[in-house]
Amino acid sequence: MKASDTGSLTHGKVVHALNRRVRIIAPILRKDPERACVLEILLQKREGIEKVRTVPDIASIVIHFDPDKLPKAKLLPLLDALLANLGKKTTTVFNNATQLMPAEGDEHLAEQEFNLSVDGMSCVSCALLIEMLLNRDPRISSANVNYATETATVTGRTTKENVCMLIGNMGYKAQNLDSLAQRQIMIAREKQRLIDARRRAILAGVLSLPVMIIGMAAPTSRFWHWTQHLLATPIVLWAGWPFFDKAVKLARQRATNMDSLIAIGVGASYGYSVASLLAGKRGQYFDSATGIIAFVLIGRYLEEKAKGKAHEAIRSLVDLQPQNATVMHGNKKVLISVDQVHVNDILLIRPGEKIPTDGIVIDGLSTVDESMITGESLPVVKEHGHHLVGGCINGNGVLKMRVTAVGTDTVLANIIHMVDQAQSSKLPIQKTVDRISAVFVPSVIAVSSLTFLAWLSVGVGFRIAFSNAVAVLLIACPCSLGLATPMAIMVGTGQAARRGVYIRNGESLEMASKLTTIVFDKTGTITEGKPRVTDFIALAKKSEERILTLVAAAESGSEHFLAKTIVAYAQEHHVSPVKVEAFTNIPGHGIHARVDGCDVLIGNRSWLEESGVDLKTLAKRALPLAEQGKTPVYVSVDGKVAALFGIADQPRANAGEAIERLRKLGLKPMMLTGDTEQTARYIAEQVGIDTVIASAKPDRKLEIVRELQAQGNKVGMIGDGINDAPALASADVSFAIGTGTDVAIETADLTLVSGDISKVADVMELSGETLRVIKQNLFWALGYNTIAIPVAALGKLNPMIASGAMALSSISVVLNSLRLQRK
Repeated sequence: MKASDTGSLTHGKVVHALNRRVRIIAPILRKDPERACVLEILLQKREGIEKVRTVPDIASIVIHFDPDKLPKAKLLPLLDALLANLGKKTTTVFNNATQLMPAEGDEHLAEQEFNLSVDGMSCVSCALLIEMLLNRDPRISSANVNYATETATVTGRTTKENVCMLIGNMGYKAQNLDSLAQRQIMIAREKQRLIDARRRAILAGVLSLPVMIIGMAAPTSRFWHWTQHLLATPIVLWAGWPFFDKAVKLARQRATNMDSLIAIGVGASYGYSVASLLAGKRGQYFDSATGIIAFVLIGRYLEEKAKGKAHEAIRSLVDLQPQNATVMHGNKKVLISVDQVHVNDILLIRPGEKIPTDGIVIDGLSTVDESMITGESLPVVKEHGHHLVGGCINGNGVLKMRVTAVGTDTVLANIIHMVDQAQSSKLPIQKTVDRISAVFVPSVIAVSSLTFLAWLSVGVGFRIAFSNAVAVLLIACPCSLGLATPMAIMVGTGQAARRGVYIRNGESLEMASKLTTIVFDKTGTITEGKPRVTDFIALAKKSEERILTLVAAAESGSEHFLAKTIVAYAQEHHVSPVKVEAFTNIPGHGIHARVDGCDVLIGNRSWLEESGVDLKTLAKRALPLAEQGKTPVYVSVDGKVAALFGIADQPRANAGEAIERLRKLGLKPMMLTGDTEQTARYIAEQVGIDTVIASAKPDRKLEIVRELQAQGNKVGMIGDGINDAPALASADVSFAIGTGTDVAIETADLTLVSGDISKVADVMELSGETLRVIKQNLFWALGYNTIAIPVAALGKLNPMIASGAMALSSISVVLNSLRLQRK
């Protein structure tokens, strides 16, 4: 149900409306600031919306808009659709965070997304047909079917059962793809399908060989004609039965695909031959009928085998999840299926075992290999309170963990879903190809019919006219055309996943190689996001250990990241904790605490001076710290200056090298940060960035990205925080740091799991290679059909050679795409 022009909303209520402003109450936003932030980002991307303000506490949205560019009649349906999408259950990929819950109300009215595996597709035109027929259903708002991955993503106001029934009515079989266990079943079916394809190809090849030899010998004896018939019949009616079965089911739907061409060609050849044999005539085409099936089945077996290699990225991720888990019931250990694990269960992880699902360590110490998730080769130490990701491998220690997520809510499941989305998405060039493919089969049937009539009209015999018409049917290959883009995307995104970069959509993979400007956030992106104490200067009147003890105790009550850094520094120096008698936090300034009988002030220079502390003794020593991009933190004890800390967030180890690689690829790097000019400049100089814009708030970051785009730049943005989300949403391609906030990750097109910004250059290089392969594939597929169909129509190809060439064209596209695995 959509919002009407009168102002009603399905997922909210208009409470106040003016010509250029409207206020809505949306229950789905109540007490949910992250979802409200996402809605603001999505609305601000729309032309005509000037300003958006949300108040999550009361579920309020105020939108200022330009009625000339975006009339209210269009604004309200847009808002309703966005609220409906926000109402779908979504999960973040790398952090254990609050999940978005389904919208209130009738669940059947809420738009839902279904992920399904589809069995029975024999070529790309099958996928196009399913997609077209699904999109005709008024309950379905979008359907995307991918032949290469054999999956379907369907969004609509219906049930999964209805979608499966619609697909089943077309002669295909749709099955759930919600859990990793179901994906493992899908992989098992792929293996069985490969075995079946191999069996049919071998039978057809072995039996068709003597049929073709007899045909070439052209014997006059009816014995050999009946021998051909006996050998050809199992090939046509068993090995070739799937072609006829699919063609009939599609005919009932008034549709055609590649199977229809093969069924028509083979059926015509075999039927004419049987009739000729029974009539006692010599003109049989048993060799053509069996040769066509043999070449096509052998080609499809090789194609299936090659596609299996392209699926390796997904398969390796799915295989990460173990089948079983050891759950603790008191002191009792019980081995259960991983599908039976529930949130808050306590699991035991033995040395060398794979972690069954996501959770938090509650006991034990070990190292965990997270390389398949993060791309980092070094194991990570895990102890009490640390997060564990399902699928990673435990080291030599024993761990007990509390389960925090299961099924589709786990990091691994979301990564696989993200890779699925990227592999299933369509590039702009693919949409053009789809339109060509949709009319390809009917056009080929028409050309074949014209070929038959044309040859008859010039006086040749029925046999030659018929043979040329069948050759036209068989030489045409929409499969190679349809596979050209999705196969390359599937392999390219799989390669990115192996490197720890997860891509949401194929469009971003295409656009990455076209970027001209790359904009970096500073903290947590160029820098590690882990500030540490670099300098500790204590005056002689107090011992360093005593001051550190007082400071650590005082700061232990603060949540500020600088306070946590100082406490961590004190712990490294093994200070003994003392009692805190009183504590007061002064936001933006520092803290005031009573510790072990002493009055302790910790904060910035201006605040301590306002408190009457004389800082002249340390002021000169603080100046060089600030010049080095460090944050000075002063300490006074009982009204006297006692110490000075220098705190800095260091650049990532390879940040300079990564930025230099991007520069060599032709990009202009920029730093866009909310930090001070002095600190930003210092970090920028260390990593080789010349252009720096400091003290930039979120709206300013968004404004700068749009200014760069208005100047003709293709802008990439890399960030990690909520304050980066608007700019990430507006950028042509956005990269999120995997350890960053959920909103940044949900907004970005690509996620760098380990935070290694050097992988941005990897993605750009891979993007260029992927586009190159796509263009090669399309050139081959279009060129092949452009040349082959006229050649067949002119009578220069017999049906057997045509079917072999058709199969070879699809295999060549798949093999060319697989070259990306070496990149």
